[in-house]
Amino acid sequence: MRVAAGVLFVRAMTPIHISGIMSGEVRKGERIPRRDPPQFEEVNSFAEAISRDGFIGTALDDKNQYGPVAMMVLLLIVAAITGTVIRLLG
Repeated sequence: MRVAAGVLFVRAMTPIHISGIMSGEVRKGERIPRRDPPQFEEVNSFAEAISRDGFIGTALDDKNQYGPVAMMVLLLIVAAITGTVIRLLG
């Protein structure tokens, strides 16, 4: 067991924070503290989420329950743009 910079290292050098830097609850069997979920308002559909909170607000700010869906759509858009640029330059 070693302590370095406020972090306790045990079992294969897995860091366990012993200081109160990270907030949240650590449950049994977990090593990373949980954070409180972000505040969001529920909507009835993905289209309503985009029209009310905007695409960036939905995907990056988790303003409603469709944040993960919008993040996947954003990933597809970025991947398509990246693939197109690579194809044009290559």
